[in-house]
Amino acid sequence: MATKNAISSRERSERVAPNAAAIPPVAERRRKPLKITDGMIWVLIVVATLWVFFPFYWAITTSFKEHLAIVSQPGFIPWLQFRPTLLNWEREFVNRGPEIMSGLTNSGIIAIGAMIIACALGTLAGYGLARFRFHRWQNKDVTLWFLSQRFLPPMVTVIPFFLVMKFLRLLDNPIALIIANATFTMPFAVLIMRDAFKELPIELEESALVDGCSHFSAFWRIALPLAAPAIAAAAIISFAFSWNEFLFALILTYERARPMSVIIAGVEHTQGIQFEFVATRLLVAILPPALLALTVQRWIVRGLTFGAVKG
Repeated sequence: MATKNAISSRERSERVAPNAAAIPPVAERRRKPLKITDGMIWVLIVVATLWVFFPFYWAITTSFKEHLAIVSQPGFIPWLQFRPTLLNWEREFVNRGPEIMSGLTNSGIIAIGAMIIACALGTLAGYGLARFRFHRWQNKDVTLWFLSQRFLPPMVTVIPFFLVMKFLRLLDNPIALIIANATFTMPFAVLIMRDAFKELPIELEESALVDGCSHFSAFWRIALPLAAPAIAAAAIISFAFSWNEFLFALILTYERARPMSVIIAGVEHTQGIQFEFVATRLLVAILPPALLALTVQRWIVRGLTFGAVKG
């Protein structure tokens, strides 16, 4: 009896085996589509990388071309398609050195000033929205109002800003651009800091209050140091937007307070746009924010991911 059962079970296994072998495992069935998907993802990554870095490569190669080579010999491979030269850099730093340094100085003053104001007020506003509850004007309404400032086209406010700065006699003054840029970059700081303070455990500040600290002291001694990565992220975003701003810089300045963005755009002559000088000034203007971003790189990712994951 036992022998018959063993034989029957063996026969059943042999009958099932061919069918089982005919059906591939789930991992094997999905292996081919996964390879195609991975290949498409890598293609998209390569295309996106080339798309992002091509303007920098264009600027580098164009800055070493003569004007005639840019017009008559389009190409991007040095020594094969064009002969590189340092003439453009020499002209910029020898003939227009004071103008370039003035533009960099004005851009630095404007960007740093707007960054300090936006981060200082944005940190206080973000802490208030995260730790206190407002009744007449609710927290979500205040947050939505800050967010709506980013949807407002800057062109709508150019004339009011111009009239106000003219009344205050601040035209062609870096203070005018500091106020304008701080106004439009503050929403970033408010939203980033609000999420950062919401993620911090409130029990730490409650313990400080029990020990005799005031609300401001608990904020200054406990919450603010813990939110340092978020402050760094808000600062670099505010600095980058203020450094690259062009519209208000073009309208509110005309000689002494012109930042680098206006100087880059001022290379059009009777012969047309001098692309070699555009590229040279562009590379000079990219250097300060790039160095700043590399310096605080380890803080940026942590600061921007505050509040991204909720338990």
